[in-house]
Amino acid sequence: MQKEQRDFIENLRTIIQNWSKTPVGKSNRWLKYIMYTPGLAHLLVKLSAEPELTANQKSKLAAAIAYFISPMDLIPETYWGALGYVDDITLAALVLKDILTQVEPQIVTRLWSGAVDLLSLIDEILSVATEMVGPEYFLKLQALIKQ
Repeated sequence: MQKEQRDFIENLRTIIQNWSKTPVGKSNRWLKYIMYTPGLAHLLVKLSAEPELTANQKSKLAAAIAYFISPMDLIPETYWGALGYVDDITLAALVLKDILTQVEPQIVTRLWSGAVDLLSLIDEILSVATEMVGPEYFLKLQALIKQ
């Protein structure tokens, strides 16, 4: 991973860890999922270099990575703080689920450095995603990966 990517992931990790220690962060019902934001972003970056993935899959990964980096998204972090990452992790879960329907799961899971089972985490995020981001935003995020 390039230095800029490492710096982005580390910065993301610091922002979320600091937020998680605040009263707002500690009491947020989505904290559990938001804490996985750096790991999911890191996984998207690592997967984008996988030779087993198609150009279409890599373009979806690139779109999700760009969404993470962009200050302009459906739920902006600049306004909402770390809570604003709920749409980013929802999009990451959607892209990963889409890829997992087309490739052997080991291609994706071997790159995951998290302590929890990735496949279960993706399913869990998607099971609460509509509530987490709202039905309208969830449909918009789904539309981003259908292209």
